Amino acid sequence: MGQLEGKTAVVTGGSTGIGLATAVRLASEGAHVFITGRRQDVLDRAVESIGPAVTAVRGDIAEPADLDRLYDAVRDRGRGLDVLFANAGLATLATLAQATHEQFDQIFGVNVRGTLLTVQKALPLLNDGASVILNDSVRADDGREAFGLYAASKAAVRSLARTWANELRSKGIRVNTVAPGAIDTPGVDLAVGEENAAAVKAELAAGVPIGRRGRPEEVAAAVAFLASADSSFVLGTTLHVNGGENQF
Repeated sequence: MGQLEGKTAVVTGGSTGIGLATAVRLASEGAHVFITGRRQDVLDRAVESIGPAVTAVRGDIAEPADLDRLYDAVRDRGRGLDVLFANAGLATLATLAQATHEQFDQIFGVNVRGTLLTVQKALPLLNDGASVILNDSVRADDGREAFGLYAASKAAVRSLARTWANELRSKGIRVNTVAPGAIDTPGVDLAVGEENAAAVKAELAAGVPIGRRGRPEEVAAAVAFLASADSSFVLGTTLHVNGGENQF
């Protein structure tokens, strides 16, 4: 029997990368997992990877109506919500001189506003003792060049998590963040373009003291810990999964 047997979980951005690995892990621990993603074909492939303990709802966390459809599906299952991994997000790399207001609006619209709406709209469904995990990033405070907009959005997410942890603790709901470092996911390709991805990945890996980029499954293991009763005394904290990037 898994640590999440009989539980209901939501993973936004659950069709690829860290989200998919986490959905697979939570399902293996006994949870029924609802996943979201913007592309139906990618969602369909994710469902095949996860197995029968999954429900896919296509949508974008920046669109309130899409989140309403997601939570309607969770509500219809009739068991509330025990684990929420607000994972969906995007990255845009631009220096101060290059950054545009369109990039700002897009990245804060998804990473900050979308995360706020994801958690806010889940509140009526969260069961006593539920765990809410937000996807943070080591980039939130490392000052890496051209990551300014992304880093600022993740710093906002971290701040929101600390506030929400305080606001929801009286209801027995724990809020924490997981902060991945250089993880081998498709997100880098999307952020920098395929023509630049290899060089950026090599640069990121070179900055990891453990000597390599992380795997999505390693982040998923951290999320599974925060989702389970094993982390019952963990509240308002950031669990770094970054190979020591913030240690040296």
